[in-house]
Amino acid sequence: MIGAVIFCLGASAQVDTSGKANKGDTLRIGKFTIIKKGWISKKNRDKHNNEDNTMVMGRNNKERKQMSGTSTNWWVFDLGFSNYVDNTNYGATGNYLVNRPGSPNLDKNDFKLRAGKSINFNLWIVMQRLNVVKHYVNLKYGLGLELNNYRYKSSISYKEAGPVPYTNTQTNAPFIFRDSISFSKNKLAADYVTVPLMLNFASNPFQKDKGIGLSVGVSAGYLYSQRNKQKSSERGKDRNKGDYGLEKFKLSYIAELALGPVRLYGSYSPKSMYENGLDMKPYTVGLRFSNW
Repeated sequence: MIGAVIFCLGASAQVDTSGKANKGDTLRIGKFTIIKKGWISKKNRDKHNNEDNTMVMGRNNKERKQMSGTSTNWWVFDLGFSNYVDNTNYGATGNYLVNRPGSPNLDKNDFKLRAGKSINFNLWIVMQRLNVVKHYVNLKYGLGLELNNYRYKSSISYKEAGPVPYTNTQTNAPFIFRDSISFSKNKLAADYVTVPLMLNFASNPFQKDKGIGLSVGVSAGYLYSQRNKQKSSERGKDRNKGDYGLEKFKLSYIAELALGPVRLYGSYSPKSMYENGLDMKPYTVGLRFSNW
C-alpha cells in the first residue's frame, strides 16, 4: 500500500492535470504546486509562498554565504587588557637597568602595572574562515594590528642611547632607569603587525548568535613601533619613540571562545618581550567584536 502511494506521488510530480510534463524544478501534487529553486532571495520566496496552493523551496542569499567554502569578516576589533608574567632575575640584568647611587636597585616592584589601565586594542583588517569539515571545523586566519599599552605604577624611564643618568658615561645601547620625578602617566606602548592562524570548532555554524565556538592556534607578530609616553607637572607631556630593546618578533599562543553572541579572546607568548636583561612574557585577555 505504501509503495503504491509513493509511486502515485512520483507520477504526479512529472505530469500535471493537463497531461503535460513539468520542468525538473516543479513538483505538482493534486492542487498544490511546489517550486524547487537553487538560490532565491527571501523577498521572492515569501512572494511565491503567499500565492494560493504554491510553495517555493530554496536557500536565500544569507544561507548561501553560510554554506560557501570561505567567508570573510572585515574590520574585526578587540578590546581588553595587556600584562606580562615577570620571571626576571634582577641580579643578572647587565647594563640594561641603571640604578641611582644610594637608592635601592631596580626590581620587580618597579615594573608593576596598573592592570585596569594597561589596555590592549587589536584591529584585524581582515579575517577569513575556511570550511574544513561541514562548517563544524574551520580554519581561521587574517591580518591585523596589535596595540599593547603597559601602564606603570613607578617612575621608570626608557632611553634609546646617550648619557647614562647618575654616571659620567655614555652608551649606544638602550637602558631603563628610575627617574627623579613622579609621573601622573607613564606607559610603554608596543605595536605589532600580526598574522593569526587558528583551528575553529563550532557547535552551531549556521546561527552565529547560538551555540558554542572554540578557536585555538598561534600568531606571528612583527614589532613596528615602541614608545615611552609620560606625563608630569615638571615636563608636561613627553612622547619618546625609539628602540628600547624589545624583541622584534613575537610568537604567541592564541584562543577565542564564543558563547552565543559573546566572544572572548586571549593570547600568551612563551618568550620574553625583551631581547636582553628582562624576562617578561606578555599576555592579553578581552572581548572580541566580530560577526563570527
